[in-house]
Amino acid sequence: MSGIDSPIGRCEKVREMVLLDETQGECACEHGCPPGQDCPLEGHFAQVSGMSDATAESIAAKMKQAK
Repeated sequence: MSGIDSPIGRCEKVREMVLLDETQGECACEHGCPPGQDCPLEGHFAQVSGMSDATAESIAAKMKQAK
């Protein structure tokens, strides 16, 4: 049984499974992808590292309401 509960995807560029709960930039840095390289998983990464886009949007909405 795996202890990973983060969303993952297979990247054919690096031929590895990568975590999708990080930003695309963080993944590229972690896997040594050069700047400007086409990413086969573009659009599947979180906008904010460590949380889903829905959670990030919810927090942003609550912060906006508090102002």
